[in-house]
Amino acid sequence: MENTKEIINETAKNYKNFHNPSLAKLYKFGGYNSIEWTAEGVHIKDIDGKEYIDCAGGYGVFSLGHRHPEIVEAVKKQLDKMPLSSKLFFSKPLADLSRLLAEITPGDLTFSFLCNSGAEAVEGALKLARLATGKTEIISAINAFHGKTCGDLSASGRSKMQEGFEPLLPDLYHIPFGDIKALEKAINEKTAALILEPIQGEGGIIVPEDDYWPKVRQICNERNILLIADEVQTGLGRTGKMFAVEHYDVVPDIMTMAKALGGGVIPVGAFIAIPSLWECFKSNPLVHTSTFGGNPLACVAAIKTIEILRRDNLPEKAALMGEYLLEHLIKLKEIYPEIIASVRGKGLLIGIELRKESIGGSLIPALVKRGVTAGYTLNMPKVIRFEPPLIITREQINKVILVLEEAIKEAKKTLSIESET
Repeated sequence: MENTKEIINETAKNYKNFHNPSLAKLYKFGGYNSIEWTAEGVHIKDIDGKEYIDCAGGYGVFSLGHRHPEIVEAVKKQLDKMPLSSKLFFSKPLADLSRLLAEITPGDLTFSFLCNSGAEAVEGALKLARLATGKTEIISAINAFHGKTCGDLSASGRSKMQEGFEPLLPDLYHIPFGDIKALEKAINEKTAALILEPIQGEGGIIVPEDDYWPKVRQICNERNILLIADEVQTGLGRTGKMFAVEHYDVVPDIMTMAKALGGGVIPVGAFIAIPSLWECFKSNPLVHTSTFGGNPLACVAAIKTIEILRRDNLPEKAALMGEYLLEHLIKLKEIYPEIIASVRGKGLLIGIELRKESIGGSLIPALVKRGVTAGYTLNMPKVIRFEPPLIITREQINKVILVLEEAIKEAKKTLSIESET
């Protein structure tokens, strides 16, 4: 494309002058200072035609890759019928999607509310917990991430993200993730619910012990509080199961999802709950609504996404590819222990914990320069994460590993020069 330099400069200038100056600096610092232009499958191309294997994956959005042709086609067909709902009649796409969600979620999770994002899904789940129980207190985990709206931010467990937005919602309390004794101690007669991510994402890809979730479920039953599983990032095949709680044979009372649900084409989120909780909507079914939530375009995208996940056995493929990637990352850790402290994850949700936070500032730009994207974690900056599309192949993973090793060598050299100076 002609004049690409001018387009890049103009776009960066518009970010600086009219969008978010600090974000513009962050993109440049991280090596993401070109313009994304096209995308397909596991690849992104910038305006200059350079290709990247997308291992950031939109932080879990692009589980089916970019621009999956079947989802694009489904959305195009619906666009010619009715893009948005009047909210005055029954909607077949909404009804069909709600039935599908009841089919694919564990246990007796039955009734769904469709919205536009993970943040909205969590907000709805928190509201439902308070409305259904008549109680006010919510317990969450330290280093949790549940979104950035005021309610979600109150549930999230990192004070740095909350600073400047106080006072947050009252009656939200935080305990260490994985600590059963702390949970037992925190519950009282005012506790409505416990909200947890099955695996902490922004907290650094923290995978709990295998017995943690079953114990949590038991305690919630015994103490009569609701269990909310935030599957916004872990859901829909990412960890090697359709939902991460299935690794632990646990059924929550409420579950949230988003990110991958729209197939990487249309934003869509949802929360789903057991039937008894939906009783609280009997007196006023319009007490919680969304103008754009459950719109026909989003619903057909989600229906087709679920169809593809099941038909192509993508959760199972994520488990196999994740095991393969994890195995090779552990080998790199053994070769470069001065750079990599640990590697962990489930399926294709994998975190690489670096020895120092500053290493990421060298490593990620070195990856991007060589055509591989990776993501930071907000609550634990020492951890970079790989969340590639579930359709990634062994050959593509092999290329990622080669590039990562080259980037590690470059970062190691850069850090050595800095330490000498």
